[in-house]
Amino acid sequence: MKRDSDREIAVADIGGTHARFARARIGEDRQVSLCEPIVLKTGDYPDLPSAWRAFLAREPGFAPAGAAFALAGPVGEGPFKLTNADWRFDPDTLPGELEVADVTLLNDFAAIAHAVAGLGKDDLVHLAGPDAPLPAKGTVTVIGPGTGLGIAHFRMHEGRALVQATEGSHIDFAPVCALDDAILAALRERFERVSVERVMSGEGIVPIQAAIAAHEGRKPVLDDPLAIWKAGMAGQDELAARAVAHFVATLGRIAGDYALAHGASAVVIAGGLGQRLQQHLRAPAFHEAFIAKGRYAKLMKAMPVALVRHSQPGLVGAALAHGVG
Repeated sequence: MKRDSDREIAVADIGGTHARFARARIGEDRQVSLCEPIVLKTGDYPDLPSAWRAFLAREPGFAPAGAAFALAGPVGEGPFKLTNADWRFDPDTLPGELEVADVTLLNDFAAIAHAVAGLGKDDLVHLAGPDAPLPAKGTVTVIGPGTGLGIAHFRMHEGRALVQATEGSHIDFAPVCALDDAILAALRERFERVSVERVMSGEGIVPIQAAIAAHEGRKPVLDDPLAIWKAGMAGQDELAARAVAHFVATLGRIAGDYALAHGASAVVIAGGLGQRLQQHLRAPAFHEAFIAKGRYAKLMKAMPVALVRHSQPGLVGAALAHGVG
């Protein structure tokens, strides 16, 4: 369906913690203009229709010509739910529930990939490898830790981004050192299966710190993930800082693994947690872990690694995906 660029649509980026809504317009040059987002807590609402009504109540007179929702979970043709929240979706009934005929649903990291493909160079920050633009040809891996871990990839074809959402964060976590062994063993006591996301997400900082402390016969001062992140990134707590350093190195290793699996020519780190870790990701440990792929180290060294600077890539990407639907 060809969409009129003059129409104003509603877009949302819905995760396990927050649901961000905004009004959006797509220009003829494929540039997206966003109004100030309205941020709601996902847990304060039982479902999308109730949060949708709360959003519209704050935008009196707004009658969206369409809507696009980036959702943190696998998006299928039948009913599905968010991975880290109990919101459920039925693509067949949702347009009627929202009273919007033209509705696009896509995975949240598919939206991020659409945004990365459409953002300008000023919205990307160089982290490691060659300081070069994203390749016009070839695959780009997009990865971002947050409430969960998002993985997607895209390649450009005739000026259009061909995006593939994945559930790559749910592959098995593979330890490569004694500390990883301890992290895996501790998580196995709590979960039947330990995925990469159990370690590479905001909550993952807790078992990382616990494993470091247990190895040294210590008891952590901090046990709340937000407190660990804050103290660790600021260097205010030695144990928390070491946990953050191990998280960053593991993210480098995991990002390199996905780049190899995707046959990527570049990697982009996204997500709010990624942005907050910017200075840590520029440290040598991140890139050293990224390129430590044995015979493929030379290939990894030639791969640009960037960070999304834009504050709302999920909303931009949802709008862009709607515009090409």
